Amino acid sequence: MKHAKGFTLIEVMLVAAIVAMLAIIGIPAYGDYVLRGKLVDASAQLSSGRVQLEQFFQDNRTYVGWTCPAATKYFTFDCDTPARTATTYTLTAASKANQGLGAVGDYTYTIDQTNAKATTKFAGQAVAATCWLMKKGDSC
Repeated sequence: MKHAKGFTLIEVMLVAAIVAMLAIIGIPAYGDYVLRGKLVDASAQLSSGRVQLEQFFQDNRTYVGWTCPAATKYFTFDCDTPARTATTYTLTAASKANQGLGAVGDYTYTIDQTNAKATTKFAGQAVAATCWLMKKGDSC
């Protein structure tokens, strides 16, 4: 009696279905993970900028005259909207267009002299969060 070698069609279809289910779950999760890695660019630069601003204030007793952080691959930074004064500032990170931040890559984060963090745009949607949102479903 001969023994057949190989796989039956049902076995191959079952493996293909399992691989497809894993891909359906894994690919979106991986995309979210990569996006969170890119958004950290904003929080790192804002935190560093705040420390530098406070050091500048300690040396000069004013926030006026400090240079904003340079733009990074994913974000630009603004420290003059609203205008800085001797005792107040708002440092803002706004995402650059078409830099791989998802289908709707519009994110805006701020921090001020009181260390009040805020997210005003997340994935293209206006929000009023009192923290930096870093992933879908995040809350303060």
